[in-house]
Amino acid sequence: MNLLEEPWIPVRTAQGRRRRIAPHEITDGIDTDPIVRLDAPRADFNGALMQFLIGLVQTAWARAGRRWDRTAMLFDPPSPDALREAFLPLRAAFEFDGDGTRFMQDATLGAADAPAENGIAALLIESPGEQATERNTDHFVKRGRAAALCPACAATALFTLMTNAPSGGAGHRTSLRGGGPLTTLLLYDAESPDDPPPALWRDVASNVLDPRHLKPKSDKDLSAPKFTFPWLAPISELQPRAETQPLDVHPCQMYWAMPRRIRLDFSNVLSGTCALCGEASDHLVTRYLTKNYGMNYKGPWRHPLSPYQAGKADEPPLPMHPQPGGLGYRHWLGWVLGLNTPGKRIEPARVIQACLAEQPTANFRLWAFGYDMDNMKARCWYESTFPLFELSGGDDARDALRAIVDSLLQPAELAAFQLRCAVRDAWFGAAGARGDLTFVDASFWSATEAAFFQHVREAAALANSEGRGAYEASLALRRRWLGVLQSTAYRLFEQHAGDAAAGAIRPERLALAHATLRSQLHGAKLAAAAGLEIERQPGKAKSTRKKQAEPQGV
Repeated sequence: MNLLEEPWIPVRTAQGRRRRIAPHEITDGIDTDPIVRLDAPRADFNGALMQFLIGLVQTAWARAGRRWDRTAMLFDPPSPDALREAFLPLRAAFEFDGDGTRFMQDATLGAADAPAENGIAALLIESPGEQATERNTDHFVKRGRAAALCPACAATALFTLMTNAPSGGAGHRTSLRGGGPLTTLLLYDAESPDDPPPALWRDVASNVLDPRHLKPKSDKDLSAPKFTFPWLAPISELQPRAETQPLDVHPCQMYWAMPRRIRLDFSNVLSGTCALCGEASDHLVTRYLTKNYGMNYKGPWRHPLSPYQAGKADEPPLPMHPQPGGLGYRHWLGWVLGLNTPGKRIEPARVIQACLAEQPTANFRLWAFGYDMDNMKARCWYESTFPLFELSGGDDARDALRAIVDSLLQPAELAAFQLRCAVRDAWFGAAGARGDLTFVDASFWSATEAAFFQHVREAAALANSEGRGAYEASLALRRRWLGVLQSTAYRLFEQHAGDAAAGAIRPERLALAHATLRSQLHGAKLAAAAGLEIERQPGKAKSTRKKQAEPQGV
């Protein structure tokens, strides 16, 4: 099975047909019944397959030294035959089975290495580990759920693991971006009937960089395929110093990083039904061999599909990862325009930066996804899409919009914090209590999201028309947003504070918490966070709450 020739990628067309395609068939029927989305049986598979296709196109164009014209590729896509020809030089790296080198599998792994034998389900990131199985603690995610996978699902699972690999014990490396990295991509979005319709190809093409951004910066000759596809050579040959730095390999290896030593067992396949996709196959894979000490990616890597956050002094920026609480509009500014505050510095993914620099963003949305990992444990898979807005005023418009959006997010953070504390005080009193009240924050962010993006749309229009003067011109907009935060916090306080058991509600405690919340929502701190001045409110209630740290930044 060769992954560039066999139809193995599950997709849906605009008319709802489900089919499997080879990578070069992504533009098939683009003018009649275009392929519009991936249709894998798991959300993380869809995210991985999108990165597979982006990486494939990016690598084919970069290694051939071909020019990439994003606009031309979006509106005048290549034919399936043209794509097949472009991918042909990479064919040898995408053999998935057989006796020789295999896609993302260690060809040197043999009996002499004394490898461990794992069931194929262990490729799935959320599968219970050996310790959980031994202690019988796999209560929610059970063992043995995927005893046999078809080759297509096995290939996707393998690529998904390599791309998201969490820590797995001594020598079992994390992915190039760490365990469960955050990925932010552009999705093509037709703004008017005159625009070409959405298609999966246009989503892929939106996230391909001009190859000049991925030229090797080393004096070493890195043109050999093994420097892009690490499974084509022994690890000892590619990584003589026990770690791999960006200058050691071709930049396109970021898309094909292989932190784990794995080799699927195709000598004991079964016939039957795939546990994930449900399709019949005569080559169901049931196990794989693995050994620690794979490729060890260290140094200032900058993967094009992830935003990065400043680390400690004298250390390179770190790729971002989803955190408990999910992905919401509070992250939008850093992922799209970047953030540079005393407490936090975020640089958007390179594909997002390139799009903003090359063309307006009215025809795109932002797709963010990734695993929230706790070391080896997958706590949750998050994904969400967000609107993007046209910025035709250049750097002045971008700087102005960044300032306005920051003045929307800072008071939202503070209001969410004040609401959470007020609900806690209403339930437990000033002494407080330990517990997880993040659901209060989640309800606040959800309730204000639509209004936030409406305000950002207006702010973008101001930035385009007023340039650097847009921030001063946004005074009424910021005041209106403050009113949205206040009214939403009041409504959610009434909703959540009354959720406690009737016998536990003390009217005096409820009244004091409400008065404190009202004082804070109309106080100087919240207004200052929005860049507003306020008149002092009479009759300010005195809070008996213990002083707590307030949120820092967004």
